[in-house]
Amino acid sequence: MDVYEAVASRRAVRAFTEEPVPRAVLERVLAAAARSPSGGNLQPWQVCVLTGAPLAELKKRTGERAAAGDPGDERQYRMYPPEPRSPYRERRSAAAAQRFGALGIRREDAEARRAAVAANWRCFGAPCLLLCYIDRAMGAAQWADLGMYLQTVMLLLRAEGLHSCAQMAWSVYHRSVAEVVSPPEELILFAGVSIGFADPSAPFARIDRAPLAETVTFLGDAAGAGDA
Repeated sequence: MDVYEAVASRRAVRAFTEEPVPRAVLERVLAAAARSPSGGNLQPWQVCVLTGAPLAELKKRTGERAAAGDPGDERQYRMYPPEPRSPYRERRSAAAAQRFGALGIRREDAEARRAAVAANWRCFGAPCLLLCYIDRAMGAAQWADLGMYLQTVMLLLRAEGLHSCAQMAWSVYHRSVAEVVSPPEELILFAGVSIGFADPSAPFARIDRAPLAETVTFLGDAAGAGDA
C-alpha cells in the first residue's frame, strides 16, 4: 500500500472485530513511527498499549462511568474552542450529521446519540488501545509533534491492513485511565487510538472534507504549476 492509498483509506473506524492485533505488528509500527517529525528531536510522546485484561478493566471502569451519566474529570486541555466561528462550526455540525445519519440516528434522538458516544469507552469493540501522553511542561509546538506522530502511526497501521480511531474521548475519564496504567504525574493524557480490524458489516459515513480552495492558497510560481 503506497502513501496515497494509506491516506485515502484511513478513516475513524467505529466498529471492529475481535480479531487480535499481533504484538510484532504493533512493535513494527511504533518503531517506524518514531521517525515522525519532532522539533529539536524532543519526541514528546509517551505511549501505553493495552490489550487483554488491562484493556478489559479499563473498558469496565470507563463504561460504568459513562452509563451513569458521569460528565468526566476536570479537563487537562481544551478540546475545541468554546464557540467555534464559521466555517469550523458548520464543518463540525455537518460531520456529526453524517456520522449519526449513517447509523440511522435522528438529530432529536438524544439517548441514541449518547449511546453512540459511549461506545468510545468500549473502543468500538477493538481489541487494542494505544494511549498517548505528553509531558505537561511541553508547549504548543510539541503538541503539534504529537499530532504528526499519531498520524504516522495511523498511516502505518493502514499499511499493515489495520484500522484505527483517534479518540480525545479518553481524556474525559483520564483519572480512570490513570488508575489502570499509572502514568507519571507529569504526563497529560491527550488521546487514545483504538486499533484493530474493521467490521465490514457495520455502517459508516465517509466524512466530507473542505474543497482545496477553502484551505489552501497558492502564491508565486506554484500558482500556475498546474497549467503546464
